[in-house]
Amino acid sequence: MNSLTIFLGMIGPWQIAIVVALVLLMFGGKKIPELMKGLGTGIKEFKDATKSDDDDSENNKVEEKK
Repeated sequence: MNSLTIFLGMIGPWQIAIVVALVLLMFGGKKIPELMKGLGTGIKEFKDATKSDDDDSENNKVEEKK
């Protein structure tokens, strides 16, 4: 293995702390809950859209068999 693979594969508590500190510095403490709410809403909408696409494709398959 090369050194880049080893470096990227080792994520420890210090790396997580650095990422959290950078996020706090960039966005501030008050903005983070709003960002997480928006992220959660986006994920929910994505799941709903993929679920409705799956339902539509299943309905089309059923209609084709009849």
